[in-house]
Amino acid sequence: MVVVADPVARFYLDQLGGEWQETVTTDCPFCRERGLPPGRLVVFLNRESFFHGYFRCLNRCVPGGFPQWFARLAGIAETEVPGYRLEEAGVPSQPEYPGENLNDEVRLFHDRLSAAILELFQQHGIGPVTLAELQIGYNGRYLVYPYFQEDGNCYSARCVHPERIEDSFWQGDPLYSREPFHLFNVADIRRCENGALFVTVGEENLLTLRQLGFPGVAVAHYHGLERLDAKVLARVRTVFIAIDHSREAEMSARNLAARIGYKARILTWSAADPNRYSLWQMAADTGKGFANRVAAMLKNCRAFSPFSSPRLEFRNFLDTLAGQQGEEYRALASGFPLLDRALGGIHGINVVGGAPKVGKSTFMIQIAAEMARRQIPVLYYDFENGRQKIFQRTLCRLGRLATEQCHNQLVAGEEKERFDAACEQLARMLFHWRVLNDRQVSPELLRRHVDFIRHETRSSYTVVVVDSLHKLPFHDFSERRTGIDAWLRQMESIRDEMAVSFLVISELSRDATGSYREEPHLGVFKGSGDIEYSADNAMVLYPLPGGGGNSLWLVASREQSPGRVADYHLDYPFWGFVELPPARLD
Repeated sequence: MVVVADPVARFYLDQLGGEWQETVTTDCPFCRERGLPPGRLVVFLNRESFFHGYFRCLNRCVPGGFPQWFARLAGIAETEVPGYRLEEAGVPSQPEYPGENLNDEVRLFHDRLSAAILELFQQHGIGPVTLAELQIGYNGRYLVYPYFQEDGNCYSARCVHPERIEDSFWQGDPLYSREPFHLFNVADIRRCENGALFVTVGEENLLTLRQLGFPGVAVAHYHGLERLDAKVLARVRTVFIAIDHSREAEMSARNLAARIGYKARILTWSAADPNRYSLWQMAADTGKGFANRVAAMLKNCRAFSPFSSPRLEFRNFLDTLAGQQGEEYRALASGFPLLDRALGGIHGINVVGGAPKVGKSTFMIQIAAEMARRQIPVLYYDFENGRQKIFQRTLCRLGRLATEQCHNQLVAGEEKERFDAACEQLARMLFHWRVLNDRQVSPELLRRHVDFIRHETRSSYTVVVVDSLHKLPFHDFSERRTGIDAWLRQMESIRDEMAVSFLVISELSRDATGSYREEPHLGVFKGSGDIEYSADNAMVLYPLPGGGGNSLWLVASREQSPGRVADYHLDYPFWGFVELPPARLD
């Protein structure tokens, strides 16, 4: 005697007799109980199959399903079913359904299926038995798809024009045309507990699968996938999502798959298939070959994963590594040699703190302008100075002109030449340098800005300057510190996903004496405990003794050694700084 180790196979063989095979075929016990001519029951026992344990009667005397459904039909105690778990036992609670239903109309519509309509379905491989099983009807102008609920009654039906599926309307109680009642053939979910089930877009696509003997439910439109509560599929082991060949449907399918988790699998189309291609069309095009096409799609589909494949992950790593060795990545530099040496270039999130009026904005404007001059895309979010002042100061620095000279329309000679050359240079820079004063900026809008300038400049990298962190809009955040830390979390995400480098100005806290002149450390930054966790480099600008410039300190870094970076003397009156080696501290 062969001992069957598979509990599911042992369950069926105990009930039906016979010996184990990958596919067991025997007399259907349910046909006899219903007084029907004897039919054949097929049970799939291949443990490698997604439909391991699925049974169906070839006469379709009862809908197919998995062991728990077989037990209910056969009157077997649930405790005898493989995979039974007490915590999942019982029938889910049902809503209070209305007294009136469409059952009589549904039967009438089914009886009105004309020869022409039957021929239409036959062209797509769908026979009368499948239409009768799901009670598909015809009202004289529209196909009628009845949406039976879990109590076995129909309260609404979707009417679809046989030649124009976009021409449709609902009949019956409008409540039952919306979620959570918007699933066609919902009873199959319970029949497929601990088994596999299809979720399709379009009732007609589900019919093609039902004709092959597969269980499934359908939503009328791909938007229905986004509104489908994943909890209704909690007891299904594997969910196949079948959609039309379109980008929009794929996004909705991925939305559902992300909520279902690892047990979701999306059937994918080949690149050669036409846009908007569907199972309904493929069934008509391939005829008897349709079953093989569906089998191939099942074989090729993969479990939906929130992770990229290890192979793709490694390839992305190598691509990023190669990019970091390229000229475009190395060009991400401030233009201050000592600063670039101390940081290894402008990469990651760089926070620069300083007391009021030490020249933080001037310092950042100079770096941003220099990077834009070298054709590095820069987004400058300014909440301090205004676009006009930023461009004016840049013009002064480029032309070596004082502010009043830029205002004077009568400049002549060499000064006029420098003014014109600076204007021409600034005009070229602005293609790569966008200054934004929008105080309603959000992380989502920032992402769109990055996408735009990257596309516009055909660059792989972008630099974002924020002046300043404490003046970013916080929207729904009631406390400033909560808002600042939330923005830093968003910057981390944008840095990692979009290859963005940040230069962020931060305010400093006063020490116990009311001064800003503490020893440089992470605690001097105002209003955020997250800077020490988010910043790749944290720096502080301190005024030099006697004025005239600042000393820049790197107080924390993920990759570099902290310490004094350089001194920056004010290039008065040209709104810039000159970098010098740091003076000795006695």
